[in-house]
Amino acid sequence: MDEKQIKLAIDIGGTFTDVALDVAGRLITTKIATTANAPAEGVMQGVSKVMSLGGIEAPSVSLFIHGTTLATNALIERKGAKTALIATQGHRDSVEMAYENRFEQYDLNIDRPQPLVPRYLRWTVKERVDAHGKVLIPLDSESVPSLFALIEKHQVESVAIGLLHAYANHTHEMEVARILKRRFPHLPISLSSEICPEIREYERQSTTCANAYVQPMMANYLRELEQKLKQYGLNCPLFVMTSGGGITTLQAAIKFPIRLVESGPAGGAILASHLARSCGLDRVLAYDMGGTTAKICLIDDGKPLLSRTFEVGRVYQHRKGSGLPIKIPVVEMVEIGTGGGSLASIDRLGRIAVGPHSAGAYPGPACYDKGGIHPTVTDADVVLGRIDANTFAGGSLPLKEDLARRAICDHVGVNLDMDATAAAFGIVEIADEDMANAARVHAIERGKELSDRTMIAFGGAAPLHAARIAQKLNIKEIIIPRNASVGSAVGFLQAPIAFEVVRSCHQLLSSFDCEAVNELLKTMRDEADSVIAEAVGDRDLTELRTAYMRYVGQGHEVDVPIPICKLTPQDVDVLTTAFETAYENLFARTIPNADIEVLTWAVSLQTKEFIEVVSLANSRSSKKPKADGQRSVFDPTDGGFVVASVYVRDDLEAGGVVQGPALITEAQTTTFVPQFFRAHVDDLGNILMTRVQ
Repeated sequence: MDEKQIKLAIDIGGTFTDVALDVAGRLITTKIATTANAPAEGVMQGVSKVMSLGGIEAPSVSLFIHGTTLATNALIERKGAKTALIATQGHRDSVEMAYENRFEQYDLNIDRPQPLVPRYLRWTVKERVDAHGKVLIPLDSESVPSLFALIEKHQVESVAIGLLHAYANHTHEMEVARILKRRFPHLPISLSSEICPEIREYERQSTTCANAYVQPMMANYLRELEQKLKQYGLNCPLFVMTSGGGITTLQAAIKFPIRLVESGPAGGAILASHLARSCGLDRVLAYDMGGTTAKICLIDDGKPLLSRTFEVGRVYQHRKGSGLPIKIPVVEMVEIGTGGGSLASIDRLGRIAVGPHSAGAYPGPACYDKGGIHPTVTDADVVLGRIDANTFAGGSLPLKEDLARRAICDHVGVNLDMDATAAAFGIVEIADEDMANAARVHAIERGKELSDRTMIAFGGAAPLHAARIAQKLNIKEIIIPRNASVGSAVGFLQAPIAFEVVRSCHQLLSSFDCEAVNELLKTMRDEADSVIAEAVGDRDLTELRTAYMRYVGQGHEVDVPIPICKLTPQDVDVLTTAFETAYENLFARTIPNADIEVLTWAVSLQTKEFIEVVSLANSRSSKKPKADGQRSVFDPTDGGFVVASVYVRDDLEAGGVVQGPALITEAQTTTFVPQFFRAHVDDLGNILMTRVQ
């Protein structure tokens, strides 16, 4: 991508919509409140504001990149389309039977995630295909028209088709869709053989149902946004961020909207990955805290950890198996409902609880003076002096500290016999511990250490809380990048155009069929190329191939990179060595003389990553920076209020050291430097905060 192009990126969050405009490497950013009921209107407000700030005319913009939480929120809040599922006769309940296990063994009243499609909307057709794609029972075409009346009776808005073993043979699914389209030409239909052509029926059906559930809403929104952008004068290509860390075309996003789940957090992971490489950091903990949620992501060797599965809407926080499984390429991270706008309350055991519910953009925290009466983390930060009520959001949104105190006292303090300060500290401390614990669990599940990592903190609220969380995790170094408050949007500007195709095709290495695998990989590459060809033209593309392998008899696979070439019988040894290396890295051993099998193959095509947006510090100085003033702030290290020097970030020169306690302010966020921390601006303009003895 030409670095001289003008690129615009927008990320819709639950509380704020973040905007970043890249003008030949110069970044102009802004934040506006998310308009939840009409998200396209909020996007256009952000576009208009940032274009005005940059003095840029609409026709000058050459690329628009968009990420959104709309699909995620629709799944969590169950506000998607009325969806029907068509399954193989005798298998309509697979999506509800799930794994037939208990993710919380000792809870007698366990709550299970309810399927997106209720039983009365799960219908069947007579057909059967085996795991090798062989037709055992031909499709009874007369069983499909019998569903027409049900679709009309229940006013179905979207249909998911998930027939047994359709990943091995999709002809029956295609025929069912053809018959439905003939009668209902405008009915959105999602095929499991297109959405998730992989083994494991429950995950495949769950993912297909989720795609169908959000498709009408996302298609309408994306088309409306495209129209509004054109009316504004933005006729440039429109790309959408995916959960896997790449951007894709508008048409692909409309067809596969489930791939947009976690698109915003993926942008933050891309930003942290670029920054890790720029700073020469091998082991990083990316920490993103916005208004609604906080996200934790591990980055090794400049690359975020990737996964093929994700759970949305977990009934039990941090409990694997308590959510709806979505099988898509995704940046692996943990997300919890702890953001600046997360509501604080007293639980049934008389303890302070924070989240997962949020005040959102409206009414927002009590201190916004927009009708909110319940305390949030932001209200607690105001009471503790971390946020200057008069200069918040560059002075565009003056805060009411008295309203924050009243909300905290009424809903938390009075129940625990605490004053506003003690209750506010309790709220912040619980929020910080929740985030630290989420990071611990995430790292333990993947056999990773945290104490030897550098934290990269971004999002509007993260710089306020990063130091305390680092203390809890025994992390000694923190980086706050420039434009940290809109980190995900900045990450969009750095992401490659990419698309991944996945297919299940079982192969034993002891009887490897090179010809069949080569033909499959070629077909997959052609499919990926067809999706992004219109967007990338004749540009060079990077191809990545992955095999999901395991020892015969095991239940889960290990992802293994494989050569980009026509495979021959001699390459079986290459695949064996690659698998054993990956397996040993995970489990510190291999299993001798055990046969190895491949269940699934993945082919990804992507452009080279965009030129990194770098904002250099204005000058270098070893002089002690001059404070802009002082403020009383509550320091958890000392357990009371201390006098903190206040610095303006844009005034800090590279090299000058700021000793805590201190606050470093900027238009869209504030960095809190507690006692026993010191900070300085590095040559790239990042704040580098270090814990000292």
